[in-house]
Amino acid sequence: MNNARRKSLTSLAEQIRTVSASFLELQGKLEDLKGEVETLRDEEQEYIDNMPESLQSSDKAQTAEAAVSSMETSLEALDELIEIANKFDEAADA
Repeated sequence: MNNARRKSLTSLAEQIRTVSASFLELQGKLEDLKGEVETLRDEEQEYIDNMPESLQSSDKAQTAEAAVSSMETSLEALDELIEIANKFDEAADA
């Protein structure tokens, strides 16, 4: 390998390590966010589960159920982002 290609390869490897470190940081933040959303979802679900029967078909119950559903969708998206970060990290280590 000539010096020019070696220098280019070294530069690319350094860029991959830098991006990989950024993804690891991002992955940690995503995991933290996921935990917070899970906690809020669980609290909202507990609120629904403990509602008196007379309120279970009320607007409040429907709003709470919609919030739980939205948080479930958010958790799925966070899982996908975490998986992408994991795949990138695996590629960087290859």
